[in-house]
Amino acid sequence: MRTEPMADVWPALPVDEWQATRDTLQLWTQIVGKVRMMNGPLVNHWWNVPLYVTARGLTTSLMWHPSGEAFQIDFDFRSHVLEVVTASGEQRTLDLRPVPVAQFYAELMDVLEKLGVGTEIWPVPVEIEGAIPFPEDHVHAGYDRQQVECFWIALLQVRRVLHQFRSRFIGKVSPVHLFWGALDLAVTRFSGRPAPPHPGGAPNCGPRVMLEAYSHEVSSAGYWPGGDGDGLFYSYAYPEPAGYRDMEVRPDGARFEAELGEFVLPYQLVREADDPDGLLLDFLQSTYEAAATTAHWDRAALERS
Repeated sequence: MRTEPMADVWPALPVDEWQATRDTLQLWTQIVGKVRMMNGPLVNHWWNVPLYVTARGLTTSLMWHPSGEAFQIDFDFRSHVLEVVTASGEQRTLDLRPVPVAQFYAELMDVLEKLGVGTEIWPVPVEIEGAIPFPEDHVHAGYDRQQVECFWIALLQVRRVLHQFRSRFIGKVSPVHLFWGALDLAVTRFSGRPAPPHPGGAPNCGPRVMLEAYSHEVSSAGYWPGGDGDGLFYSYAYPEPAGYRDMEVRPDGARFEAELGEFVLPYQLVREADDPDGLLLDFLQSTYEAAATTAHWDRAALERS
């Protein structure tokens, strides 16, 4: 594992090579994310459920159990362990290795019980077609350490650039966070206006989920390790303004993907660019401007000069 600074490292992430690991990791993050969701109040747009990128992997951040105990769960992608720590000083770890989702689920639930922070979750994956309940999933069992490390390093870079982009906006804006439904790292800007009810449609997500997520008008962007190649950067608006998908955006290689309803930019183009940060920021800025312009946002009041 590299020890030098990684500011300029944009690793290759061929989806077809790490899909087995990616799919298993996504399901593991869903289990951990659902634990976070059950140990805190609802925050607008489900900001109480994502995970956050850390210097070693991903974290739930601090949670408060109904018993009164504070705890957090961390994926450590350097040591390849899952660490559960309580504020009272207790700690347990699980080795991250190629085991079925059902085994990971059982082991984590057991650890939580032993630490006095047992949490019952709805054990069914969301946003996945044909999802297998966690206790029954003996299919997904991939875990390649090198591939996971590459994904985490990519998240470090993407988080840094998304955070810089976030800093340009003084209106309501989300943290840079990883939504485990699709395993995408995202940041969302808000115009301040309410949005029409979202029609929903994501697998295993009831109407309340999307109604809360999209209660207000947004321009959202992020990185998704899916599709072809090395994954995609994306940007979309809800509700989609008239003329939005016809707007010209930057850089070369960015396009509107009608099937997804989003502007997309292949991760590979960013990774191979002379200035990856500049290229990605150009995509983020131009696609946001497409949304803000066509939807008539009050940009003077929302953007940092």
